[in-house]
Amino acid sequence: MSFLSLVTGRPGPSGFGSASTAEQVTQGIDASSLTVLITGGANGIGLETTRVLALRKAHVIIAARNMDAANEARQLILKEDGNARVDVLKLDLSSTKSIREFADNFNALDLRLNILINNAGIMFCPYQLSEDGTEMQFATNHVGHFLLTNLLLGNMKDTARTTGVEGRIVNLSSVAHIHTYRDGIQFDNINDKNRYSDKRAYGQSKLANILHVKELSRRFQVNTEVAVCFQLALMNVKNNFHIPELDLLSHFFS
Repeated sequence: MSFLSLVTGRPGPSGFGSASTAEQVTQGIDASSLTVLITGGANGIGLETTRVLALRKAHVIIAARNMDAANEARQLILKEDGNARVDVLKLDLSSTKSIREFADNFNALDLRLNILINNAGIMFCPYQLSEDGTEMQFATNHVGHFLLTNLLLGNMKDTARTTGVEGRIVNLSSVAHIHTYRDGIQFDNINDKNRYSDKRAYGQSKLANILHVKELSRRFQVNTEVAVCFQLALMNVKNNFHIPELDLLSHFFS
């Protein structure tokens, strides 16, 4: 999609464009046989994704760090549709311990998993390290989702084989992937505090999301799992921003 089409909302070959709503895109779809896991499904794009998938009768599990916000989102959806199937599980993507516990708890539920949406993220954080000692934006936005995906792949493969329905792994990325460090992802210096830039650190985490999904696509191109990368462009969404008054463009390019 061209930048002009993105801004104007002009439909592409699919008949949909950036101005299309989730309800429009999913009109007529019966997702009652699908189980969907979405990280960060309690606000912004995640909440709207959860709401519309539940509206189309999918069983949606919100994986969230803030359980109060997640349960509030669940109640909002149930208020709109009392028959919606929405559950909430605790997950902190900045903690590998939490991720492993989440995967164990999810797999213990003996649920199928058709769709994994790696949506959660943090943005423009002051320099800090995760409990595992990794720069926080890279730990949360990339490493956390990378580990979560690996731990759930077995379930997704089994689901695809037993149902005959291809799985979907969706990574939420950003146009910010073009604004990373000059020599790309700082694999050997992820935790370098002296060179740290909140914007470039965010950009490298989003670039890593894209590289992750490209490798998934390469590995599973002849199998039943399909990886898709979604580009988050210029949208007004609530996120875990660390900016007092959010003006994304002026902050990002300052």
